[in-house]
Amino acid sequence: MNTPRPLSIRSLLATAGVALFASTALAFSKPATLVIDGQPIASDVPPVTQNHEAYVPLRAVTAGIGAEMSYDKATRTIAVTRGPDRLKLRVGDRTATLNGRTVSLKHAPFTVRGRTMVAARTIERALGPKVRYDQRKATIDVFTTDASVAADGGDESSNAF
Repeated sequence: MNTPRPLSIRSLLATAGVALFASTALAFSKPATLVIDGQPIASDVPPVTQNHEAYVPLRAVTAGIGAEMSYDKATRTIAVTRGPDRLKLRVGDRTATLNGRTVSLKHAPFTVRGRTMVAARTIERALGPKVRYDQRKATIDVFTTDASVAADGGDESSNAF
């Protein structure tokens, strides 16, 4: 009969070290805050930041910028309308439709606890408000008017949203 070998002290210490590091990082991490025109926006799912990118809960942002959002269960398509602009997208799909033309998304929308998350850059390029992500302060600022934002420092060379 084979009996399991006991863990070596080295393996045990390595595992404990990794667990301690991960739990400490999680304990001191601060979720990003979403602010629209100077007003903090409450959402049951906070923004997600990963690899210098910010992802925002679509429903919270659309409500905050005065856009309308609908979901077509049959096609699993999300439609967002703000003024003359209409964005249609699907979770997991890097292709969307903006005002009837196909556009490529740099990052596909995804869900977190039932909420659709989209890249902040998608909101900016498709629906018009300026979006700034301050990684140091863990803040995502959305500005619906040009008067409330400084000059754009983002990279406009990419065709992907």
